[in-house]
Amino acid sequence: MIHPKIRIILFIMISLLIGMLQSASASGNDIIELKERLSSFDDPKITVQDLAFFLMTHNFDAKPTGNGVELDLDGTIYKLVPNGNKPGLCDISPAIP
Repeated sequence: MIHPKIRIILFIMISLLIGMLQSASASGNDIIELKERLSSFDDPKITVQDLAFFLMTHNFDAKPTGNGVELDLDGTIYKLVPNGNKPGLCDISPAIP
């Protein structure tokens, strides 16, 4: 049987490790992973708000802006626009400053 203090320490360490892994997953995302995730689904009726919500729930730094979503990916800003009936959820292009 594990000593109660050791059990508590192990629980805390595992909790911290899980928390660090979840936060690291957001910073480790790159444009290839983003394109794979977006091309895996088709939704001709997706709105800008829906697209931003989808990205945020997958740990991307996204915010709706006008007719598209602005995405900050490792310091590079991309513009994502829902693409209607075309394959995938949206078109991706670098944001023009």
